[in-house]
Amino acid sequence: MSSEWDLKICCMGAGYVGGPTMAVIAAKCPKIRVCVVDLSQKQIDAWNSPNLPIYEPGLPAVVEECRGRNLFFSTDIDAEIKEADIIFISVNTPTKTMGIGAGRAANVKNCELCARKIAEVSESGKIVVEKSTVPVRTAQAVRRVLDCNDKGLKFQVLSNPEFLAEGTAITDLFNPDRVLIGGVQSPEGLAAAETLASVYANWVPREQILTTNLWSSELSKLVANAFLAQRVSSINSISALCEATGADVSEITRAVGMDDRIGKRFLNSSIGFGGSCFQKDILNLVYLCETYGLKECAEYWNQVILMNNYQKKRFSEKMVHTMFNTVTGKKIAILGFAFKKDTGDVRETPSLFVVRDLVLEQAKIHVYDPQVRREDMWLEMDYTCNMSGPLY
Repeated sequence: MSSEWDLKICCMGAGYVGGPTMAVIAAKCPKIRVCVVDLSQKQIDAWNSPNLPIYEPGLPAVVEECRGRNLFFSTDIDAEIKEADIIFISVNTPTKTMGIGAGRAANVKNCELCARKIAEVSESGKIVVEKSTVPVRTAQAVRRVLDCNDKGLKFQVLSNPEFLAEGTAITDLFNPDRVLIGGVQSPEGLAAAETLASVYANWVPREQILTTNLWSSELSKLVANAFLAQRVSSINSISALCEATGADVSEITRAVGMDDRIGKRFLNSSIGFGGSCFQKDILNLVYLCETYGLKECAEYWNQVILMNNYQKKRFSEKMVHTMFNTVTGKKIAILGFAFKKDTGDVRETPSLFVVRDLVLEQAKIHVYDPQVRREDMWLEMDYTCNMSGPLY
């Protein structure tokens, strides 16, 4: 550590989690140097411009305040790793599309590549923090890679999952419900956890900073998202029953939500949940249960996904039925394509599946969303639904 800075932080991954999280840390900790690194020059150039690569209310002001002062964005990954005291791994962990666990297990290749790069270029011991959502015991694999360095360096691995909601990420970061830090329960591991806790303690009350073992921290993130998604699927299942019986789902939501034991949040019926987290994390949880022979648990959580798929399909079919059982040649406008309001994120957006179903019915679809880039929309259509062939 230099006399100029109390700590130096490097974040590997300049996406939806890494960028906003590091911007807020920089804003709240002026004596800590924060640098976000990424392989993509295009992504880093965008973070260094007035036109940030992601849309998030309040984010531009935070970045503008800190950029060039103690917040930096760079593609010089090796140099920043060498200088850092703490390194966050905040890279994508998509669901595997082939091989063992395809369609359910998370692909942690990017996490392993980050660990190998850290072990390769580091010249001193570091605290390495998992920020990406990962399967339980991924930290063990990361630590094994780091321990194989040929310089005799000692690394401490922590788990620090994010609990952000896109659209309110900056508010969530400034006023978190909790900060969770998992570490090895050894003197060195506890010291590393305290170092990270002291960073968050610049603005988060100590009683809201929770420390656990590594495995509890990793699993807590999956469980939190599974519980939230479960509520969405639960109320959507009731919406189908309401339509069949003549009940009003909004009235039921109000009546049920007034029970303090249940609460009001995540009880609005919709086409279904989307985004990069809920489905991926539930599928990961399903795979974990299957791996440990917990068949009934796996089936229980998989039903949340099945209900979500049912709701999206039901919505498309209802549209066709309402329009005289045919939409062939009809022009249909889709207002909003991101998976929720106040974001430009189109990953696993329910709108995409409705668009796909209507296109297959030969409707003429026109999509408008002020925060979604045309390029991102087509990429997601091709990646998730293979909508690049002549049929589309």
